[in-house]
Amino acid sequence: MNPSLSETHSAVPTTVNVDLGDRSYPIYIGSGLLDQPHLLQRHVHGRRVLVVTNTTVAPLYLDKVVHALTTENSNVSVESVILPDGEQYKDMDTLMKVFDKAIESRLDRRSTFVALGGGVIGDMCGFAAASFLRGINFIQIPTTVMAQVDSSVGGKTGINHRLGKNLIGAFYQPQCVLIDTDTLNTLPERELASGFAEVIKYGLIRDAEFFEWQEKNMHALMARDPNALAYAIKRSCENKAEVVSLDEKESGLRATLNLGHTFGHAIETGVGYGQWLHGEAVAAGTVMAVDMSYRLGWIDDSIVKRVGDILKQTKLPTSPPETVTMDMFKSVMAVDKKVADGLLRLILLKGPLGNCVFTGDYDRKALDDTLRAFCKS
Repeated sequence: MNPSLSETHSAVPTTVNVDLGDRSYPIYIGSGLLDQPHLLQRHVHGRRVLVVTNTTVAPLYLDKVVHALTTENSNVSVESVILPDGEQYKDMDTLMKVFDKAIESRLDRRSTFVALGGGVIGDMCGFAAASFLRGINFIQIPTTVMAQVDSSVGGKTGINHRLGKNLIGAFYQPQCVLIDTDTLNTLPERELASGFAEVIKYGLIRDAEFFEWQEKNMHALMARDPNALAYAIKRSCENKAEVVSLDEKESGLRATLNLGHTFGHAIETGVGYGQWLHGEAVAAGTVMAVDMSYRLGWIDDSIVKRVGDILKQTKLPTSPPETVTMDMFKSVMAVDKKVADGLLRLILLKGPLGNCVFTGDYDRKALDDTLRAFCKS
């Protein structure tokens, strides 16, 4: 399952397709893709482009992206808007800065938005594209592991509300996703590890062989081995693309991609957006979901141990912060998107490795016991 070095550094990108009929699009994965202008230019509609980025990413990659959009392409003009960096800014006030720039620049329906950054930028730029003039084209250029393996793929866009994460948004697909793995060279260690929570998720819910590969190669991923990173990103994107192609609007199967997220989102909301990275909260939430699955008798203790072991390799948290209480969990989870008819549905593991269920049919005592075990009070 290990890719060859020549595959990783080939001038020709690896392409994963998201099959959604007339809204299908490619995910390009490879080293140095921002130095291949044709990849971006073929997906730009019209002559006006707005690049949405943040204060951290702009100094590193904004000029490179503008060059890729305009080199030998004098008909295209590029504007940019640089937002503050952090989950705490994933809100309506910050989103308005994108609309302000687009309107001031007199962009029209033939314009293209480009999201350059991590998951927060991708989600906000996508939501802005879905809303501006009732929908214009946009491109994703994710620069974190988290965004490359998960949030940039599948068309989930949106912002947070003080009462819950990602409660305001839209399903809106990009024209393409361009993943230049070289952007991970500047990613801080904490952000790198955070993204691996989503990589681990794919193995647990649907790809046991991939999880086994991760167990053998996590040290290489943490060391930023380009071979290992390229393969992990490719396999994660293949898993997500397949699920999204089958269930774009999350009516069932796609919900399984949220393993650990219901608990994790409660942690993020409870402690305040930006205090914990998304992947850190998902890691702790995954441990809680695995614990509940074990209490229900749906998995054996070997899976519990393997999950704990691989998360420890990444140095991700395996329990929520002490300030998060049972009451806080229950209050936030009560407004989660997976509440239907007053019933909280959870993604839990069931059976051998690589299998899960999205269900509200579980013993409520197991949920309380899990919350009690992970909370101080």
